[in-house]
Amino acid sequence: MKNNLEKIRKERGISQEHLANALSVSRQTISSLENGKYNPSILLAFKIAKYFSIPIEKVFIYEEE
Repeated sequence: MKNNLEKIRKERGISQEHLANALSVSRQTISSLENGKYNPSILLAFKIAKYFSIPIEKVFIYEEE
């Protein structure tokens, strides 16, 4: 699954550490998400979208294989 998390986070001037703290996850989790090494749980995906006040589809891009 691709995502725009890094782009959105940087556009808003938010550090990985700040976002991780706001979502109660580790900074490594944010890094892994941004690098495409980890797919979030549906709950975490919704928390991220809610944090940025944007639809989940703007953060995460589902592509059928």
